[in-house]
Amino acid sequence: MNKKNYVGTTIVLVILAALWLLPTFGLLITSLREGSQAQITGWWDVFVHPFQTHWSGIAFKQALEKNGLAASFISSAAVTIPATILPLLFAAYAAYGFTFLRFRGRELFFSTIIGLLVIPTEAALVPVLKMFLAFTKLTGIPISGQYAAAWMVHAAFAMPLAIYILRNYMSTIPTALIEAARIDGAEDYKIFWRLVLPISVPALASFAIFQFLWVWNDLLVALTFASGTEEVAPINSKLASLVGQYGSGYTQLSAGAFITIALPLVVFFSLQRYFVRGLLAGSVK
Repeated sequence: MNKKNYVGTTIVLVILAALWLLPTFGLLITSLREGSQAQITGWWDVFVHPFQTHWSGIAFKQALEKNGLAASFISSAAVTIPATILPLLFAAYAAYGFTFLRFRGRELFFSTIIGLLVIPTEAALVPVLKMFLAFTKLTGIPISGQYAAAWMVHAAFAMPLAIYILRNYMSTIPTALIEAARIDGAEDYKIFWRLVLPISVPALASFAIFQFLWVWNDLLVALTFASGTEEVAPINSKLASLVGQYGSGYTQLSAGAFITIALPLVVFFSLQRYFVRGLLAGSVK
């Protein structure tokens, strides 16, 4: 790439990044303005009348304390972290089996699992909810409305994509390396934990980003399975109630939305160095 093309590409990317960040910037300004001004004029009014703008950070305090967003933040973390780890663990085992173990019907099983990617989440919610209710009626153990329900549902919906990504990455590991470990007497359990899993960190991190962001930003599953009580209500179900009647809590909603993006940003930037490597693995032989 010559210098002229490089400069042109950089300018285009900067413009796209600015357009992408513009709503977030407006959200921040709205959350810092007084509620009376934010409901009358748009956030861009601060550039038109900069000396007439009244700044206040009370919306963040109200969202965290008055509306219980802080407790919901912890609840969302309690849902999201296990719901990210569980499918990673089970999918890594499955991907290892589909990649390095030989058994009858392996490709058929793998194709069936990948076919589950096309099934929309909404189509399975009601049957799964009925199954949980039937289990509770039979055993007396409540599942729906608890953390366990959200963990199981999110993990189940994430398994096909996790297996697909991890299997593609593990297929790039030389078979000779696995055979050498077996010749040295290593069993599959030891090969998986000490050899394959450390090598597969980029793919694990890539899927962890996808899964964490999906679970953290999810509202449908949260409302269906994990919003039975205030103690387990995730942050998105609480965020939806911040707007208030007739939009009176507009600034609190903006502040709450800005608070919710803090943890996902930390996760993304801490794992982003593995992101491209994990996604592109297996695309070029």
